[in-house]
Amino acid sequence: MTRETDAFAATRRAVEAVWRIESARVIAHAARIVRDVGVAEEVAQDAFVAALESWPASGIPDNPGAWLMTAAKHRALDRLRRAASHARAHEAMGADLEALEAHFAPDIVDALDAAREDEIGDDLLRLVFVACHPVLPKEGRVALTLRLIGGLATAEIARAFLVPEATVAQRIVRAKRTLAAAKVPFEVPRLAELAPRLASVFEVIYLIFNEGYTATAGEDWTRPALCEEALRLGRMLAELVPHEGEAHGLVALMELQASRLRARVDAAGRAVLLADQDRSRWDALLIRRGFAALARGAACGGAPGRYALQAALAACHARAPSTAATDWAQIVSIYDALLALDDSPVVRLNRAVAVGMEHGPQAALDLVDALCEEPALRHYPWLPATRGDLLEKLARPGEARAAFERAAALTQNARDREVLLARAQACMPHG
Repeated sequence: MTRETDAFAATRRAVEAVWRIESARVIAHAARIVRDVGVAEEVAQDAFVAALESWPASGIPDNPGAWLMTAAKHRALDRLRRAASHARAHEAMGADLEALEAHFAPDIVDALDAAREDEIGDDLLRLVFVACHPVLPKEGRVALTLRLIGGLATAEIARAFLVPEATVAQRIVRAKRTLAAAKVPFEVPRLAELAPRLASVFEVIYLIFNEGYTATAGEDWTRPALCEEALRLGRMLAELVPHEGEAHGLVALMELQASRLRARVDAAGRAVLLADQDRSRWDALLIRRGFAALARGAACGGAPGRYALQAALAACHARAPSTAATDWAQIVSIYDALLALDDSPVVRLNRAVAVGMEHGPQAALDLVDALCEEPALRHYPWLPATRGDLLEKLARPGEARAAFERAAALTQNARDREVLLARAQACMPHG
């Protein structure tokens, strides 16, 4: 009995591993047949249950992904047949199933032909566009993307974002209902609609990455698992739309930022700021991959977009052996180009930091002070934190301490608060 239990547990682990890798493709394949992502996920999960029932006895197949795909396709077609039978039942209660299937055969045959002929990559791209559809609120897009494309369980998403599992479940359910009510088609957008829809996809993936890179709340400063998931999604997307320069720019940005993850915390889990990081701990492989993605994006032609420009900023840091040796003039010029595309207060704040490194803290403080009335930055902790840093450099410790304390009061992340309060404590007024 123990041996059977161990075998079942081993099989379940294998099925779960396959599910994490293949679930997006299986759901995407089923969605093209049933034209509803909620139903497609149910169909895919039915195939998952079938694997749990079948594989312990028959063994894990040579191509488990293809097995799940076939099982999901059969269940999707069964759904279509049942829907056809139900739709006709009120008109012809006595009609037999064969006649009903004949009546609805064109739809089923078309779906089956599509399942045979279309590439799996196209299915995945369609699913990405559906999960990241602008009709959904931002939180819904993120949750649905991690669920359908990332293969994460509801509990995993909840843990990653430090929200109750019920909240994530509600977001996913509402997202599916919204997509169904809006009759969002399971298709790649037409050329005229592609750019804004791709922008929504990029935004969702980068939101996931950013939450991992600098957690907005909780006890940990970073959540590397979320960064890894966003990178996986970004790499997948770049292969699906290889001629889109911004897709490669987004991947380059995430690769280069992720290269610093190990150096961003010390052995005790405390935050280490960029200027204090041990650059020998930066991941050389991720840096090389980031440079390669940046080159692929540039080879696509056209002016660089927001993500490619941010990746160029990250590349400047990656090339420099130290903060002092960084090409700050180049960074300021890249920020100028970025402002032409995205004249946001946060971008202006970041540019001010670069100006300070190039022209001195007073030049930066003048720019930062001009941002203090920006409504969008009213509760943004890095505005007073930046002011504190500049005031400290200008030997104004009392003002610097007040600024750091203000920043610490605004942040919801425990590790950020530790760093900011430590800097405040170090700013005791002279005298």
